[in-house]
Amino acid sequence: MMMKDFDKESITERAERLDTACTTLSENYPNARLKLRFESPLQLLIASILAAQCRDERVNEVTLELFSKYRTVADFANAEMERLQEDIASIPLFRRKAATIRSCCQTLIEDHGGEVPSDLNALTAVKGIGRKTANMVLGNAFGIPAIIVDTHVLRIANRLGLSQESDRDKVEQDLMRLLPKERWTRLGHLFAEFGREICKAPKAKCLVCPIGRLCPSHKIL
Repeated sequence: MMMKDFDKESITERAERLDTACTTLSENYPNARLKLRFESPLQLLIASILAAQCRDERVNEVTLELFSKYRTVADFANAEMERLQEDIASIPLFRRKAATIRSCCQTLIEDHGGEVPSDLNALTAVKGIGRKTANMVLGNAFGIPAIIVDTHVLRIANRLGLSQESDRDKVEQDLMRLLPKERWTRLGHLFAEFGREICKAPKAKCLVCPIGRLCPSHKIL
């Protein structure tokens, strides 16, 4: 498809272009995966909350000790606030995140028997859990197909012309229509790796982009 054809492509053609892009990115990033370390849905939920506006590497450093102190939902729900804040003090917005973690876990005890639910609506009904966090938990802890629209996915979807939306929920819906369910979770991992290395903000490395021929923004950025 030539550059001039992007504006005229059908939904089917756009889906084929995304499929080709994912195949190429899979070849370039065969080990693409979630960087956050976790051993349970609860641990991933907590790590996801901490990861907002924070590098995954830093979160992993904090959770290494945090998860040895707090092992259950009840541990977090009953945590003394000042102590919990102290335990995550090196994380940006730690006071707000400590309050969110404790509140979320209290709700999990009250409404879900102390378990992290494997349902999108149930997760997003918990105050403090947005769709991005819920999808991260579903896709990576439960193996339920879900598209995580983080800053990388949002940026790349717009640059590739896969969505014209700025609202993350709408971008997610656009991508869901273009890609089979079994590839939803993998898409987030691939775009995250690609976004960190090549398709960066504010300017992409278009000259070395492996999917430049598939991108309407190639060499324009």
